[in-house]
Amino acid sequence: MRTRLALLAAGLATALATMTAVVTLATPASAATLTQVSNFGTNPTNLQMHLYVPDRVAARPALLLALHYCTGSGPAVHTGFGLSALADRYGFIVIYPSVTRSSKCWDVSSPQALRRDGGSDPVGLKSMLDYVRARYPVDPTRIAVGGFSSGAMMTNVMLGLYPDLFSAGFSSSGVPFGCFATTNGAEWNSECSGGRITRTPQQWGDLVRNAYPGYTGARPRVQIWHGTTDTTLSYVNFGEQIKQWTNVLGVSQTPSYTDYPQTSATRTRYGGTGPTAPVEAISFQGYGHSIPFDAAQAIRFLGFDTTTPTTPPPGGTAAPLRNVNAGRCLDVPSRSQTNGTQVALWDCNGGTNQQWTSTAGRQLQVYGTKCLDAEGAGTTSGTRVIIWDCNGGANQQWNLGSDGTVTGVQSGLCLTPNSAGTANGSPVVLSTCNGGTSQRWTRS
Repeated sequence: MRTRLALLAAGLATALATMTAVVTLATPASAATLTQVSNFGTNPTNLQMHLYVPDRVAARPALLLALHYCTGSGPAVHTGFGLSALADRYGFIVIYPSVTRSSKCWDVSSPQALRRDGGSDPVGLKSMLDYVRARYPVDPTRIAVGGFSSGAMMTNVMLGLYPDLFSAGFSSSGVPFGCFATTNGAEWNSECSGGRITRTPQQWGDLVRNAYPGYTGARPRVQIWHGTTDTTLSYVNFGEQIKQWTNVLGVSQTPSYTDYPQTSATRTRYGGTGPTAPVEAISFQGYGHSIPFDAAQAIRFLGFDTTTPTTPPPGGTAAPLRNVNAGRCLDVPSRSQTNGTQVALWDCNGGTNQQWTSTAGRQLQVYGTKCLDAEGAGTTSGTRVIIWDCNGGANQQWNLGSDGTVTGVQSGLCLTPNSAGTANGSPVVLSTCNGGTSQRWTRS
């Protein structure tokens, strides 16, 4: 097993060098750093968590769980695969976990790891996702997982265990869900790695379905990458993954679309011809465990390249917030400075009760001492928006979107005149973001 793990690690070391060569994204100037997070929740196997939050985050950011190879680490994936540069560009958040057991390989073989909430690494990974979702207004329709080699295997495990959580995933040089299963405590399964485990699509699909019995909801889309001459994890596993996920997603094994996106690469799509088909598979002719993985293509498949990050609010500049639909300004009625006063729409008049200062802490201050506040730290549609003494709470933090939305950091809901009202005195509340003009504001 040690020899096999050493081969796996050596292959991924070469892959890192190859990846660096193909990722040519210009990294923007950024003060964002990779931050280690402790005490993120239930963590039975002592995983470590690092978090990357760009300086400019989308109003409703996507969230990616990025999983390392054997002997690797989360920080190594952060620096070596170009995902953080793409996070800077599109405003999504990335979790970079690390295994602490000696092999630094993910547990994709034990019975506990292959059962929803059964224990081992998947439980700790789920805790990391829950931790971030509780603290950032993550778009629940754009949560994905992706990984490399051992991390690709764990990607398939997480997609199988938590289909209700993930929208998509990418697996680079991995094996199907359940292929590495063992009953003797071994981490390595030579039969699977050598390509000697083949099953029917139905059998592969049943392994996934049985990991979460009774689940009938939507399943995540899957992107699969592999080299045709891989001797560490046989190329047979590429075809077996296609069989598995086309069956799980209920689409034909016959490609709907074929093209050649990179030198030596063949891309096939199943169940659709567009860039977000249910299953997409990319093979590299003549490449082994080290392939020219293109992070931008993975992010495109996940659907993370469609949002614009929000510029953090500048400090010290006071200006009105004018509602696009009503043409009226966000106003503190009667120039009140009483805590709990609900804000409303009123004709723009330049008064101090209509001057909102964006701070570096994402607050919107009025009078210099009061902050725009979601009453009672409410996170449900209809929560009143009031003024209150500034206290740094998450219910007093707001994202100013490039599309004109003002979104509560804690709730993820949009600042909205109640019932899309336009008249003077229309009270302002939190409401589910819907893209309407009543939820758009200009700083003028």
